[in-house]
Order: sequence, then structure tokens, then C-alpha cells
Amino acid sequence: MSGVGQKLKDARIAKGLTLDDLQQSTKIQKRYLIAIEEGNYQALPGDFYVRAFARQYAETVGLDPNEIVKEIDSELGTKSSESNENDETSRTQKREQINKPEENSTSAKLAKYLPTIIIVVIVVAILGTVYAVAWGNHEKAKNRQIEETSTKVAVSTDVKSKKKKASSTQKQSSSSESSESKKQKIVSAGSSGSTFTYNVENAATTNELKLSATTGSSWDAVYIDGTQTWQGTLQQGSDHTIKIPEGTSSVTINIGNSKASAVKINDSDLNFLEQNSSLTVRKLVINFGNNNSQTSSTTQTTTNAYSNN
Repeated sequence: MSGVGQKLKDARIAKGLTLDDLQQSTKIQKRYLIAIEEGNYQALPGDFYVRAFARQYAETVGLDPNEIVKEIDSELGTKSSESNENDETSRTQKREQINKPEENSTSAKLAKYLPTIIIVVIVVAILGTVYAVAWGNHEKAKNRQIEETSTKVAVSTDVKSKKKKASSTQKQSSSSESSESKKQKIVSAGSSGSTFTYNVENAATTNELKLSATTGSSWDAVYIDGTQTWQGTLQQGSDHTIKIPEGTSSVTINIGNSKASAVKINDSDLNFLEQNSSLTVRKLVINFGNNNSQTSSTTQTTTNAYSNN
């Protein structure tokens, strides 16, 4: 049994909690709680979940989660970049094994297809909007033709002045509509367990991602098109900015303490806490450009590694 595991176990016993009680309150599987107490970190899906589960365990039994994470990091040691890549490759396989018993349940099947349903609804809404705008433009053109025919019958200075004002108003309206259509929008594209997907519409050629620790510290990791770009612990009040290269399809962010974190994309806030604000650990998948549909389809099958089976 490791020093961290013994400390967590002693705190749990002191509070009069059993492993079943802890499993119920944290939603972490009992076998993972036992593995953390025994220092058997190989039984967990990866180092990220070791830190996240240990943090949540510490919060529940009244210990300082930051100190526990530091001790966990000390026990885990520094991993080579090759080892990190192997962990990331095998993490998906482990999550599939962990959640396999849930695949036959009605709720699991519904959750599997929910992102697809949401995307279909969004597409239908967009097509409806385009049709409405096109019909409106057709009516405007028809009315404008009638007005032009009327002015040819009785040409006057007053009529010419009105036409000039109408033309100026139309240009301003067109310019305003063009400016609105080019404004960046962040749209939710669905969720699965602790994974939440967003599409960035009208994104710039090059983009900027800013992570901040607001009310506490948080261990975060960032992947650009599947390659880890940065990971680290942000202390309260600090932030980290990442330049997203041109041509990037997707960015994945693992957040260890989402309640104390904030994310901005090109100075626009990503309000991820609107979806299941009680989650401590979550994954955010952000899609850019023309590859949104392909990337969203891939993320639909991603499941939550530490949900209660």
C-alpha cells in the first residue's frame, strides 16, 4: 500500500465511510478506489485518471486535493513522451472494456445516438433558416420591381430622393447581415458521459485557446488533432495560452478540475459548465473548419471512463 493510498484510506475510515459509501458519493467504481488505496495505479485507465480520481477521493474525505495530487505525481514519476503516447493510444481501449456492460442498457443505447439526433436537428434548423432568408429576399426583389415600375409612370424629385434613401438603407442592412454571418459562434454538438463536443462556426484562419484557473488549481492537457501539445497544473489566478495552427481540425482538452477552470476561444467564453455542472473531470472536443461533421462522428462513440457501471 502506497503512502498516498494509506493516507486516503485512514481519512475515509476516520469519517466512518465504507468503500461502497465512497463509490456512491463520487461515482467512481469501487475497484478503482481499492486500487488507489493499494497504490495499484496500473489498474486504472491512465495517469490522468489516477490524478483525477485521487483528487475527487481527497475532496470527499476532507483532505487537500492539491497535496494529494502532488504526492501522486511524486509516486508516478516523470514519464517519457513515448510512454505518454502509448497511454493515450490504449486509453480508448480501456474505456471500452470498462463500460462494455452498459452497452446493452436502454439508456446507453439512447446516449449513443443522442449526438447524431442533435446534429440532425441542427442541420434541419439551418436549412429552414436558409429557406426563410431566400424566400424573404425573393419577396423583397418582387416588391422592388413593382416600385421601380411605378416610378417610371410619374418621375419626380421626391420619388428619386426616396429611392436613394431606400438603396442606402438596403446597403447598410446587407452590410450588417454580412458582418453578423461572419461572427464566430460556438455551438454545442452533443455529449457522451464526461465528453462534450462543440463546433466553432466562422472560425478565423488561425485561432487562440486560453485556459485559466479561476477559483482553484487544475491539472489540464491539450491535444491538437490527436497530438498532445501541452499539459500542466494551473494554479489559482494563472492562465496558459496556446496558438492553434492553421488547418487544425479539432482540439481536445482534458480538465481535471472543471469547477475551477475557464476556457476561451479567440476571446469568446466556452460555457462548458452549462452542461452537467456537477462534473469535476471532463473532456472537451472542439471542432474547427470543414471537418466538423467527420470529427463529431468520431467523438460520438467516446464513453466516460469513470462512470459508475
